Amino acid sequence: MNLQSKYLGMTLNSPFVLSASPIGENVENLKRLEDYGVGAVVLHSLFEEQLADEQLELEYHLTHGTESFAEATSFFPNYDEFRLGPDQYLEQIHKAKNTLKVPVIASLNGTSKGGWTKYAKNLQDAGADALELNIYNVPTDINLDSAQIENAYVDIVKQVKSNVNIPVAVKLSPYFTNMANMLHRMDTAGADAFVLFNRFYQPDINLHNYQVDNKVSFSTSENNRIAMRWIAIMKNKINAEFAATGGIITAQDAAKLILAGANVTQIFATIARNGMEYVKVLVQELIEFMEEKGYSSIEEMIGVVSQKNIPNPGSYERAQYMKTLSNYKF
Repeated sequence: MNLQSKYLGMTLNSPFVLSASPIGENVENLKRLEDYGVGAVVLHSLFEEQLADEQLELEYHLTHGTESFAEATSFFPNYDEFRLGPDQYLEQIHKAKNTLKVPVIASLNGTSKGGWTKYAKNLQDAGADALELNIYNVPTDINLDSAQIENAYVDIVKQVKSNVNIPVAVKLSPYFTNMANMLHRMDTAGADAFVLFNRFYQPDINLHNYQVDNKVSFSTSENNRIAMRWIAIMKNKINAEFAATGGIITAQDAAKLILAGANVTQIFATIARNGMEYVKVLVQELIEFMEEKGYSSIEEMIGVVSQKNIPNPGSYERAQYMKTLSNYKF
């Protein structure tokens, strides 16, 4: 059975890819996942705030004399939760590349245009095979309209692509007025792939102390349906490839997203729940599905149930909305 899949100009041995997560901070974990069957790894994200913090610290040391008090460093933002800073992140890429045979994809997590996009070149020079650009933005400025936000996304893609030669995937949220148009614009701007979708961690209110809690809530299989829809709709309408992320819990989930048109499926929550060795189960169950359905390769599966290839293309759009509701029984 041929599990190889092409993604970002690379041939992966498996369609299962580790998504950006804390697992990527430990090279030994990455090696185990490689042995268990992942086709590539996305390292944990390097955040825009970390780069800004590094620049502030450098400016501090350049503009203050030796008479400055050490306590003054408390002025700088405290990002203790980010265990690896920019320099350590580059070293992590070196370690991963020297240890693993599967491709190593670096991840940049930011919100704005600027110097952090230039850091992409450093990630390339450190040996990353590709870059995943995670544009995580929650607009709250009432004077910022949708056109400005969308133009900023496209400009970020252009800037990053102008600074690197390695492939660039763009990880997006589903919150756009016209997702099809945004994918088309960023595809034209040079994006090599799209990772659909970023799943924002939502705040909660603690009723005991009135504090805002930010809790990790792992995805479930139901969370992959919005990615399934847009991958199926956009497959073959743009040049970029697709990675599905969020809600890839079982081998059946992976099969559905591949049939919709995804080249690869990114996983984390299922590893967090079931352990790293569970990747072997996913691989074996996907093989069993392929044997049952008569597929000899992943490439044969990709896009079989995309909008272009099914008898009722409206199934992925509003056409089925009323039918679905009318068939629901109380």
